[in-house]
Amino acid sequence: MVLERKMLTNGDPEDEEEDAPEEEEEEEEEDLVDPLETIRAKCEETEHCVHYKERLELCEARVSSRSNTEEECTEELFDFLHARDHCVASKLFHNVK
Repeated sequence: MVLERKMLTNGDPEDEEEDAPEEEEEEEEEDLVDPLETIRAKCEETEHCVHYKERLELCEARVSSRSNTEEECTEELFDFLHARDHCVASKLFHNVK
């Protein structure tokens, strides 16, 4: 059992050479961009989503300006997310390989 551990920790020099390409692959993977985030950003710029985003921002400004209020912007947030997700749904799977 002890001998096996030494063999695993010492390794062969060939194994060390194989590790180098894996490190490069990991670096390349970090550069990948999630297509969902890209499409969400584009959809947020559409006229339909901009309207709901403006309503959400107005609500947030109104709520934050008051010190004692029970109002929340849940409805506006859900409307915005629904509009954005509806836009994303029609475009997302065209990018899936």
